Amino acid sequence: MRTEDVLAAIATGLWRWDNASGTVTLDAEAARLLGLPAKPVELTEAAVRSRFHPVDWNEIDGVVNLAVAEGTLAEARLRIMDGEGRVIRTVRSRSKPLIDGDDYELVGTIQEVAEPQPGTAARTPITGDWRRSREAFLLDAGRALAEARSTAEVLRVAASLSMPGFSPDGLAVFGVAGERLTIIGHHGHNAGDEGPFTSMSVDTDYPAAEVVRNGRAIYLPTPEEYLRRFPVTWPLAQRFGRQSWAYLPLIVAGRTMGAWMAAFKHPVAFTPDERSVLTTVARMLAQALARAGVAESERELSLGLQRTMMPVLGPGIPGLHVAARYVPTGGGLQVGGDWYDMIQLPGGRIALVIGDVQGHDVRAAGLMGQLRIALRAYASEGHRPDAVLSRASRFLYGITDGDATEAAAEETGRGGTEHPNAGPPDGGPPDGGPPDGGIALRGGIMPGGGVVQYGGVAPYGVSPNGDGRSPDGRAHDLGPRFATCLYLEIDPVTGVVDIARAGHPDPAVRMTDGTVLLRPTAGGLPLGIVPDTDYPTTRFTLEPGETLMMCTDGLLETGGHDLDSGWERIRALLEGHAEGSLEDLADSLVEAVHGPGSHHTTGPLADRREDDIAILLVARQGAAVREAPRRTMMTIAQAEPERIAAARRHVRQLLHDWTDEDQLDSAVLMVSEMVTNVLIHTDGDALLVVEVTCTGESRRLRVEVSDGSDELPHKRHPGEMASSGRGLVLMEMLADAWGVDPRGEGKSIWFELNEPPSKRGDGST
Repeated sequence: MRTEDVLAAIATGLWRWDNASGTVTLDAEAARLLGLPAKPVELTEAAVRSRFHPVDWNEIDGVVNLAVAEGTLAEARLRIMDGEGRVIRTVRSRSKPLIDGDDYELVGTIQEVAEPQPGTAARTPITGDWRRSREAFLLDAGRALAEARSTAEVLRVAASLSMPGFSPDGLAVFGVAGERLTIIGHHGHNAGDEGPFTSMSVDTDYPAAEVVRNGRAIYLPTPEEYLRRFPVTWPLAQRFGRQSWAYLPLIVAGRTMGAWMAAFKHPVAFTPDERSVLTTVARMLAQALARAGVAESERELSLGLQRTMMPVLGPGIPGLHVAARYVPTGGGLQVGGDWYDMIQLPGGRIALVIGDVQGHDVRAAGLMGQLRIALRAYASEGHRPDAVLSRASRFLYGITDGDATEAAAEETGRGGTEHPNAGPPDGGPPDGGPPDGGIALRGGIMPGGGVVQYGGVAPYGVSPNGDGRSPDGRAHDLGPRFATCLYLEIDPVTGVVDIARAGHPDPAVRMTDGTVLLRPTAGGLPLGIVPDTDYPTTRFTLEPGETLMMCTDGLLETGGHDLDSGWERIRALLEGHAEGSLEDLADSLVEAVHGPGSHHTTGPLADRREDDIAILLVARQGAAVREAPRRTMMTIAQAEPERIAAARRHVRQLLHDWTDEDQLDSAVLMVSEMVTNVLIHTDGDALLVVEVTCTGESRRLRVEVSDGSDELPHKRHPGEMASSGRGLVLMEMLADAWGVDPRGEGKSIWFELNEPPSKRGDGST
């Protein structure tokens, strides 16, 4: 008797489903079971699909895909419908996929089965409620695994998953290190149970090892099946008292990176639906572990870069306290161009450096490391601050200009588009650019030495986005980059500070009585803009008990602030900080803008678009004198008349607690007049010195403005329409005392104001 006749006698038909051609071949019995004439026939996939219940067809599609992926049998119960949509019978299909490259054929049988009676334990067809429960579980599992940021979090999420109807009580995740299995994590076992599995060869007769070798899942529904297939390693699993096991490959980008074991104390048949859930979870688990591994590698790399590039401040310096913080931005590798450094100089002097290389990427970090080494070398050679920055600017210009030339040549060789700021093909300067080949600026220089951009146009060859990208989003990583920098040398014995500044924010000083003000310093262009730049030096004295703060612009601008509003926020924090260690003050500054966090990580208030933060604090030891004079000075150059406004703000900051508002306004007005007269009537710069001292129960303000001209001012009587000549008249009317003192070269104009004792109250400075 033929095989077809035997199968027909037991109501079993044969079918062949060719996925490549989209056709299904049925024998006579299979055609009859599908409600068609009982004769062999070849139909399209759509024609066969119309005979199945829509819910069951969707289910069989997933079962087939799972069987193809695992190389197992595809089993399903299907309801057959007539042309009017009525269910006429239920069949069970069992088929084996024959895989040929990316295509496959399903060869199997169809057999009619009796519908289970109500109340029986027989398995019913898949219902929509069960499917919705499964889909809801997979959505929740996917969301939880996607949010896990570390391997430990991924394992905790996997252990907490409650699968619909069959939750495992034991889990283990195996990794691969060379030719050996490793245990990444486990759940549902005691400490030490992983011992025999921690370094097992992938050639071992163990389910997880075979899964790693073959990339196919293994299902062991009974202990007898485990013993039959893996008799060598069965004793290792027997002691845990489990009844069923599933071992699934963890595959990412076509590579098996490990295996996942789900063990059950109750028997599990591993139906196609259950295997489908386990396979989906395994895929999500593999993706989550891969993401967590990449994130952990990036964190380890960024921490390694930070430890390598950030210096250790070393042992304490007699006479000084130093504290520093560096907090990277929140995204990516968390490395950038901010840095700080402390350098021991001959003669006991100390150099402190803080700076910021343009950009927040790996190249910015690399340039920062090179520039930090160069600055150390120039400082160790004994150069003064202005010479150190001049050489550093030439160094940075040289290494970035060479990269830009190489990148331009490579782009031209590829036939690419020229950079919008590149020069013309004949080698001449770009429009409005300098004929000597230097980097031109479309704009000017800010009073503090920074670059001001007109219309959003950055320096030639410099990305306006600050991240090495052009406005269209394409990477131009090898273009020129600049860096801001503040370099100072301090004598721990005398407190004398010499500062040179390259486009960096001014430092701030916290005086002994808590008064905080910016210390205006002369500055030049950022490093790397042009090869030869001068950087003037500013000198002042840090008194015992005073604290000098230097920071990058990330501390000021984080949280949507600009430099002005950001400074007011930090100034209020510095003034309100209670007496404590310098380390506490550094932590408070970071927490004010990022929230609590470590020295190297962002806090909960940080936004991923924010800038890196570097802070350097130095306090001079010694007995702080509460009644010590407040003293400050600043230079207003002929080429910087806009600094007159800065001088007015500086005086107001110094007199923040002066109780007589009329006297304060008078002082600001006279300072403006004195400085303006120097810039108008002489050819030199103006030196402003402001000092507040205690005289018994009152305070006295003394302001001096010096210049290099020998011509003494004289009092005039301007008419009503005159536009000048009122400076000395105002001083005579508003000041308690004033005068003009000739110097060896030049002169000094001064005035004094006495704060009325009745308005002081406590008599403190």
